[in-house]
Parts: sequence; C-alpha cells; structure tokens
Amino acid sequence: MSDFVIELGFGRETRRLTVPEKNFAGLVQPQTPPPGPRGPELVVEALAAPVGTPRLSELAKPGEKIALIVSDLTRPFPAAEVLPPVLAELAAAGVRDEDLTVVFALGSHRAQSPQEREALVGPDIFRRLKCVDGDPADCLRLGLTSRGTPVDVTRVVAEAKLRLGLGNIEHHYFAGFSGGAKAVMPGVSSRAAIEANHGLMVQPGAKAGRLAGNPVREDLEEAVGRFGLLDFIVNVVLDDHKKIVHCSAGHFIEAHRAGCAVVDRLNAAPLARQADVVVASQGGAPKDLNLYQTQKALDNAKEAVRPGGIIVLVGSCREGLGEKVFEDWMLSAPDPASLVERVRTGFQLGGHKAAAIALTLARNDVYLVSELDPRLVERIFLKPFATPQQALDAALARLGPQAQALVMPHAGATLPLAPEAP
Repeated sequence: MSDFVIELGFGRETRRLTVPEKNFAGLVQPQTPPPGPRGPELVVEALAAPVGTPRLSELAKPGEKIALIVSDLTRPFPAAEVLPPVLAELAAAGVRDEDLTVVFALGSHRAQSPQEREALVGPDIFRRLKCVDGDPADCLRLGLTSRGTPVDVTRVVAEAKLRLGLGNIEHHYFAGFSGGAKAVMPGVSSRAAIEANHGLMVQPGAKAGRLAGNPVREDLEEAVGRFGLLDFIVNVVLDDHKKIVHCSAGHFIEAHRAGCAVVDRLNAAPLARQADVVVASQGGAPKDLNLYQTQKALDNAKEAVRPGGIIVLVGSCREGLGEKVFEDWMLSAPDPASLVERVRTGFQLGGHKAAAIALTLARNDVYLVSELDPRLVERIFLKPFATPQQALDAALARLGPQAQALVMPHAGATLPLAPEAP
C-alpha cells in the first residue's frame, strides 16, 4: 500500500501533504489543456479576430482618452503579458501613450502601492503610461439598473472615450464567472453600487457556473450595456501554472461567453459522490493573500464534501482577514448563525463573505491552515492548524479510519459537480 504525496500552494511556497492510500478519494483539479499555443501569442490571435466587434485598431481614434481597466493584485491576471499586444494594436490606430490610462480594478479591495502597480504591468509600461488605482470615492453616477442598482463609475473611466476591460475568467461563486462586465461592476464602481449588485447573491440562481437566470450577472451586464461602459474586452483563461491557454477579445458579453465555455471545459469537475474530507488550497499567491480571497476556495470545496464532513482550507492569509467590514463582522459575531441572519436583514459588502463562511459552517467544520494567529482563527469559528498534514490527520482521526478525502490543489479555480448526499 502506497501513500499519495501532494504539493499545495501556500503563499509563494508549497506545503506537502501525504494522504494514506486507503483514505485517498482522488484529486479534484482543472483539466490539463490540450496541446497548443500558450502565452501572449494567443492574445495577438484574439485581437486579430475579435468576437462581436471590429478590431481594436478600428475602434480607437487618435487623440481620444482611453481607459484600460486591469485586474488588481488579488487576481492572477498576467497584465505584463497581455498589455503589450493590446498597446501594439492601439499604436496601429495612432493612439499616443499620453492618451492612455491603466486603471486597476480594485472593487472593494485595498489600494496598491506604486511598487505593486509596477510589478503588475512591468517596469516599461509603468514608465510609459499613467497607472492609477480606481477610486471608489470619486465616481460619477450615471443612473440605475432596472433592479435599482446605482451605476457609479470611477471618474477616469466614466470620462474616457474608449473603455477596455482586461482580466481573466474563472468560476465565481455568485456571479457565475469572473471577467467580462465585472471589470466595471464591481471593478471600478462605488461601494454603494457594489453592495447593491452583490446583495442579489442571496437570490436563487446566483451561483458558480450559472449565467442565464443569475441575477447578479444580469444586473451587472445591464449596467454596463445600458450605459455603454465597455467597448472591448480582452479576457484570458489560465491553467494551474497561471499560463494563458485561451484568450477571448471583443464584445463584453459575446467574447466573455466564449471564454466561459472554455472555463467550463477545463475547470468544472464532475464527481460521483461527495467526500468525508476535502483539503482545499487556493493555489498560493496571489489568491491566498488574505482570508477574504481564500474564502473562494472554501465556497467551491463545500460542493465536494458531505454534510457533517470536514473542510481543510489551506491559504497563507499573510495579510490577515483582508477587508475591514469582513473583519468587523467576523470578530463581532457571537456565533456563525448570527452572520447569516445579519446579511439577510441588511446586506453589506464584506459582510457577505462572512455570511458565506457561516453558511458553510452550518454544514461542515472548517480546519484552517494559515499564517494567522491561532487565537484569531478560533475567534472566527475555525480550527487552526500549522500544516495541512496536521489538519488532515486530525480530520481522519475524528471521522474514522475509513474516511475518504478529496484534495483540491486549486480550489478557487475548480468547481466540483457532485450529487447532493441524501
């Protein structure tokens, strides 16, 4: 009998996990993309044949102000690889560097330092172009969606003549998928706008992998479409080594859907049954920067574990909990159930992720392997462990010698599809 040894991402390092053969139910991870081109050449090809729009070199006009909305440091989007082909396409239209602004889509995330912005786009582009964080406090209100969501867009984007959205596509736990219109909502929107849109997460249909009938996705796409806030997108799909394996460019819905189909083929993982234990890693930096981001792995992992089972969540969380409202909700709650009740009676951005954790805790215990202070981990209703091995050993000891464990090395990017346990 042989054991299974697996390396799990943990910040910029890895942690080793050994699972006894009798307990190993398998790996749940993205599919290996078929052989073919990788990297920026796929971006060049997508720009040459956009979906649903003319080429970017035809849309852009010399002298017009152009905003390039780019993912921030909490996303694995390879901006330094994607931007050069985009800038070459704009240069072919006669666009000058001084008319371009790279706007980082912070959403509700913290501001970035100049060094962090430079690291995202690379030294050359950082020197050439104006690179700023979106400012959620300096937005222009353009109107409301049919669901009453305010359409507030950061000024530098709202005042641009041409707006491009650059990001990556993966499953998103209540918007269906990331990418597309999410560059604007929540990427460069006000906190009030984000809260109104994200408040729809409690409605039926707001779940990972769903587009049709998803109120969150429908609302944000209405906001972008009604007010013409995205003229062109460049969305990439990444493999588990963060390499570009697909690129879609063009219309913010049509090109996005083409990328979503690729994500489903690569990252949706059908399962025969749910496991007793699921070990879920966010895959390392930058996705496990804090618990606010690492929660995405937890939300996918819960689909693979039976009621009463245990989730071992692995993420460095070296920057702490990661968001002030989220932290306030987690630290002030007397018990998990109160968080669920609180989000139902008064949605607040940041608090929604606290409620998502609480919903999981109502069904499963969560063992957290992180760099957080163990006392803090216990205070937020999770059980702290120093290593994935210690956490798994404790879970197997508790659930019995025949307990079956699944391992998700890239849980934030993997959506398990398992039948519900009776």
